[in-house]
Amino acid sequence: MSMDREKQIILTAKDLSKTFSNESVQQHVLKNLNLNIYKGDFTVVMGNSGSGKSTLLYALSGMDQPTLGTITYFVENGKNEEISKFSNDKLALFRRDHAGFVFQQNYLNDSMSALDNVLISGLLKTKDRKALTERAKALLEKVEISERDFQKFPTQLSGGQQQRVAVVRGVINAPEILFADEPTGALNSQNTINVLDILSDLNAQGQSIVMVTHAIKAAERGNRIIYLSDGVISDECDLGPYLGDYKDEKNPNQTKAIERHRKLKDFLQEQGW
Repeated sequence: MSMDREKQIILTAKDLSKTFSNESVQQHVLKNLNLNIYKGDFTVVMGNSGSGKSTLLYALSGMDQPTLGTITYFVENGKNEEISKFSNDKLALFRRDHAGFVFQQNYLNDSMSALDNVLISGLLKTKDRKALTERAKALLEKVEISERDFQKFPTQLSGGQQQRVAVVRGVINAPEILFADEPTGALNSQNTINVLDILSDLNAQGQSIVMVTHAIKAAERGNRIIYLSDGVISDECDLGPYLGDYKDEKNPNQTKAIERHRKLKDFLQEQGW
């Protein structure tokens, strides 16, 4: 199910390999992997446990460096950045300016308010606290964190609210790509839907997203599904744009959504899911 592309490439991984060594044992997690990420796509990475999903995400995002191969970003200023050659300090600056992150655990600072958890990330990039605060408040309200909750500590918020704050923290610096590693893995079903709705809305507004997940409900939000098997891409599937819940009888796109859901399930079954 390879796809012809005319979209703008914003990230390229070439001959990517990652090996972990433990005494005399070597584990080859990624094996000469090649991948393009396209602007505006909601790319979902799936695969069985141990297939290399999170390792790939961390390599692409600059959270970890590959053993071999190159990772090149085509950033908004038109300059190519081969981040696989960066020092740790330069890599940290690049992540600050070009990548956003949402994890399964929200990693909010419990001693800081919801608003300050967002601001602390933004202040790493800009010193205009007033403009940043206005943007942070607008984004928090957009994900239904009300003004009365801005000053609450994470422990005073529900799990779903905490993850929504974490999403805002991930996009506060307007990253080229938002990376999400099992972002709904620790949430109940309703909060899962809420967070996925936020990611879908961000993507509809043009945000490029790369998400690792093992859940079909989460994967359905993507337009491009990449399946990893033993450290290589075994195949990929083009689902097209998200059309809403296929179980929603009031969804005007229900028939197409059902077809899209079946296409994903058939694809995953072909991969041995």
